[in-house]
Amino acid sequence: MNIQEKLTQILGKEIAQASNEEIYHALMTIVQVMAAEKERTDSKKKLYYISAEFLIGKLLSNNMINLGIYKEVKEILEANGKDIAQIEEAEPEPSLGNGGLGRLAACFLDSIATLGLAGDGVGLNYHLGLFKQEFENHLQKETPNPWIEEKSWLKKTEVTYPVDFRGLRVNARMYDVEVTGYNNKTNKLHLFDLDSVDETIVEDGIDFNKEDIEKNLTLFLYPDDSDEQGRLLRIYQQYFMVSAGAQLILDECTAKGCDLYDLPDYAVIQINDTHPTMVIPELIRLLVQRGMEMDDAIDVVSRTCAYTNHTILAEALEKWPVHYLKKVVPQLMPIIEVLDDKVRRKYDDESVAVIDRNDTVHMAHIDIHYGFSVNGVAALHTEILKNSELNNFYRIYPEKFNNKTNGITFRRWLIHCNPLLTDYIDSLIGEGYKKDATELEKLLEYKDDDAVLEKLLEIKHKNKETLCAYLKETQDIDISADTIFDIQVKRLHEYKRQQLNALYIIDKYLEIKAGKIPAAPVTAIFGAKAAPAYVIAKDIIHLILCLQEIINNDPEVNKYLKVVMVENYNVTKAGKLIPACDISEQISLASKEASGTGNMKFMLNGAVTLGTEDGANVEIHEAVGDDNIFVFGASSDEVIEHYAKADYVAKDYYENNPAIKAAIDFITSDEMLEVGQKENLERLQKELIGKDWFMTLLDFDSYKETKEKALAAYADRKAWAKMMLTNIAKAGFFSSDRTIEEYNNDIWHL
Repeated sequence: MNIQEKLTQILGKEIAQASNEEIYHALMTIVQVMAAEKERTDSKKKLYYISAEFLIGKLLSNNMINLGIYKEVKEILEANGKDIAQIEEAEPEPSLGNGGLGRLAACFLDSIATLGLAGDGVGLNYHLGLFKQEFENHLQKETPNPWIEEKSWLKKTEVTYPVDFRGLRVNARMYDVEVTGYNNKTNKLHLFDLDSVDETIVEDGIDFNKEDIEKNLTLFLYPDDSDEQGRLLRIYQQYFMVSAGAQLILDECTAKGCDLYDLPDYAVIQINDTHPTMVIPELIRLLVQRGMEMDDAIDVVSRTCAYTNHTILAEALEKWPVHYLKKVVPQLMPIIEVLDDKVRRKYDDESVAVIDRNDTVHMAHIDIHYGFSVNGVAALHTEILKNSELNNFYRIYPEKFNNKTNGITFRRWLIHCNPLLTDYIDSLIGEGYKKDATELEKLLEYKDDDAVLEKLLEIKHKNKETLCAYLKETQDIDISADTIFDIQVKRLHEYKRQQLNALYIIDKYLEIKAGKIPAAPVTAIFGAKAAPAYVIAKDIIHLILCLQEIINNDPEVNKYLKVVMVENYNVTKAGKLIPACDISEQISLASKEASGTGNMKFMLNGAVTLGTEDGANVEIHEAVGDDNIFVFGASSDEVIEHYAKADYVAKDYYENNPAIKAAIDFITSDEMLEVGQKENLERLQKELIGKDWFMTLLDFDSYKETKEKALAAYADRKAWAKMMLTNIAKAGFFSSDRTIEEYNNDIWHL
């Protein structure tokens, strides 16, 4: 039976007569059946990728692309007067992740399946996600983000595992989401949940009773940890995930004939950041419970687990007070004490201990001592870990440290979100690049072909028009596709420096008011969520929203400059923004961004990077060359030296640089106070002058100068199109297929 017949049969009516929701559910059924038929059952050794987040995005089109039916379905729908884009709108966005960490995990699962490797994800089934972002009075408001419907991609299984906390035993139930590979097998994402979780306990906004564990355990991703109950809840979540995951791993391995002493021959566990660290002591506990000697269990687990470090910020490496762990998982403490004792017997250096003198357990230290591999996620990041942040460990275990530069799934970030560009690339170089992304280099043969360059500009303009229509429809914002689209979308964090971009916008606004008219009109677009307890990050969102109000309503200025803050930025919105971008803002403080993957998605879609020499920007710069990127700012070495000497004083820049002073003073000007909240604006201003921990002002002049260069370069359309083409052609290295191949060759050996 062909797809059209299947679809009609499931619908029980003609396709043209069915609603978008009905068609979405029918297609989901077809995809799930096809995916299940490709399930793999043949591998002895398997990877378990454990992560607190999997930002998988909408799945229908991605799965249809990977199963090879996307084009056919699209044509069938069109023939029946239906639009696949509108069918997609019926699908809720899974709220299972937040930022780069979770999106990366999703890309990795896709690539693991695409390369035909046996590897499943293990995580939690959050009911309400991080939160849904709404703007009210120019402030971020957090509301629940429910996504689980009666019929969804989640398959409830009969697999349950007991998980014990202090004074409480719960049953973890496993749900599965199929992960389809591109023209290959299907793997699984295993998500654990509690049947007793109750969404109705959420009160105003995202507040809920944090002590009622049976009802709240999997409600939210990263519950607010500004109080002790919130911090304890995170420990409950993390242990719940790894205990159920560890039991699943041991069950699957023993079913294949593993005698537990040979566990490393059957399983490799990749610990994605420190959230799943407790899998190490938990596996040791379970092995001892099953009759193994403690020393043997520690040895077996140390040869099974590997750790990915995602951060250079020390405050992001989790540390838990011993008394917290005793309150939640007392059964783990004796094991963690043994792990600490073994380290102390070997090394005098207090800084590498598992439990420090303040009775705090350092999760990353467990991962490094008791795993066999430690990897960073960009070349610069790994070097910083080796030379400074984790140097004390690198000296002990140089053989464990390695780099795996992040990558993205081309299929979602090109084929799905940019069909115009995809079809054009297909016509120029064929479709081989969808399997081997380095084939994009073939595009370089066309870099002097005027017709090709013209076509790239035309596609970009059409994508900009699509975004204009989308923003008009969703947020009632009017922007013009005939302006430069300058886009900064990512999690809102001070080190990512959305505030530097905002200060530039203020500076530009003041210049226009003073009669200095820019050469080309610019639309500055932001998208970001700030963690609920991250006060300054929320103040930066407030600043941007106030600027949007003032600038967009000023007829003197809005011909040349507009500001847009996209509400509730997520994977779906990224899919609309990225193909429309001209200038990709990657302006983190050098030495602070571990990698970044948005930068890769933008370059793949023909945007030109404006960035610091940070994270994977360094490798993008190497790939495209000096002429196809705009680099500014202090180097990571200079920044590290400023921190070491503690000689950066923001106030000096404020007092000695008139442009900086004018921009910062504007934050609390009468115009701003008329539309904004005094408390938020004053607090942000004070932070910039008095602290500015991520050195915004240090790079202000360099940023302004380089951005002006980028805006001027845009005027030469042919030269700009060449830059676009080079970026697309050189994006192949940044495929997650390449990243996963490196993980497998160097770490997993599946």
